[in-house]
Amino acid sequence: MASKCFSTEKKETLYTRLYRRGFNLFPAYHCSGGRVRFIAGDWKEIHVSIKLKLSTRNYVGTVFGGSSFGSLDPMYMIMLIKTLGPDYVVWDKAATVKFLRPISKKVCARFVISDELIAGIKDKVSKEKETTLTLPVWFEDNEGKKYVEMDKKLYVADKNYYKEKRKRKKNLPQKHQGAKNQV
Repeated sequence: MASKCFSTEKKETLYTRLYRRGFNLFPAYHCSGGRVRFIAGDWKEIHVSIKLKLSTRNYVGTVFGGSSFGSLDPMYMIMLIKTLGPDYVVWDKAATVKFLRPISKKVCARFVISDELIAGIKDKVSKEKETTLTLPVWFEDNEGKKYVEMDKKLYVADKNYYKEKRKRKKNLPQKHQGAKNQV
């Protein structure tokens, strides 16, 4: 049974439960010190926690900023990939992180994607073929006090448009292309 960080009506499925376990075993994520606590069956809500322990401890005895960032980093991209489906391309573009106070205890973050957000993304991509959006998330304690805030910037495009765009970029003449072959 998942130990959710937040109260929610949503439920995990067998598939998302296995995915959560895989996340927590995957070395790149596991080594961040973060722990995925819950993934909703519709992929529209994820809970993540981090706490001070030997592997997350920094020089001054609090959670290392890189651990905080690493445990928050991949979630929105994966959620959008899963909820938008195979006709879309989703990439992380940037993140802005604010460290508000040192973490020395367990804190949690809640990622939520609404039906309205998904509809808005699909509508914009159908009209413009691509879009960029910024989604906020933060670590907080049981009292709701914030420790780390992150704004995650994501790129979403129609898959066919994206493939054509990449193909056009690849076929552009490159500067000094002939100079490589000269001896």
